[in-house]
Amino acid sequence: MQVFTLFEGSYSVDATKKFIPFNRDTDNPKDRPASLFIHVQPFLIKLKNQLILIDTGLGYSDANGELILHNNIRNAGFDPEDVKLVLMSHLHFDHSGGMVHDRNGKMELSFPHATYVIQQGEWESAFTNPSSSYKTEIFDFLQRNAQLQFIEGSGKLTEEISFELTGAHTPFHQVFLLDDGTDKVFFGGDVLPEPEELIKKFIAKYDFDGRKAMELRNEFGIKAAQENWNCLFYHGKSITTGYVTLSDGQFKIAAKA
Repeated sequence: MQVFTLFEGSYSVDATKKFIPFNRDTDNPKDRPASLFIHVQPFLIKLKNQLILIDTGLGYSDANGELILHNNIRNAGFDPEDVKLVLMSHLHFDHSGGMVHDRNGKMELSFPHATYVIQQGEWESAFTNPSSSYKTEIFDFLQRNAQLQFIEGSGKLTEEISFELTGAHTPFHQVFLLDDGTDKVFFGGDVLPEPEELIKKFIAKYDFDGRKAMELRNEFGIKAAQENWNCLFYHGKSITTGYVTLSDGQFKIAAKA
């Protein structure tokens, strides 16, 4: 199994929940008061002969109007047209914006040959939740044009791909474990978005249930250490993929070589 980090950029996010590009070399964080600073990085996985995308980023374009996500996939040596599965942890805009591409005011599917895999409850919540974190125009377009596969609860999507309904970050958030018999790759979405939240036993105010999210991170951290999971950190700043160890009750994470 091969894993590729598709770094979309660093951003500041304030109370308006707008994602504004942030360059640490040229931008001053003091100019963006009361902001959260995050990285955004979907992941591309080659599993046997199948190309899988996990979450889709913001869907921002470069100066030429090309989807940054598409450029990153090409830079990894693949064609975006060959993506067959898009696995969605949840549908907040910073994870779902890249499901579509706004090209000169016309919306297109970013991955027209892929099946988009979404929790049924998350899909229904996305249409009814008043939060600005959800962009219903994206979901309206998907409903009319995309191949969607709705799943419920926890189970196996294929022999190699398992999903688990966790809630915690959103009521219907889910995580994925990919196991090809040799490697185990875990994607915790926004329940395990970066290593520091596991190491520091962090409770986030932006989670639907912050305490449950913290408890789940601890459970996943223990399993990751026991079963040698390669963990993917969607918002990781210091480490984007890595292995967890547990010693004397303390987690440590080493970047994958």
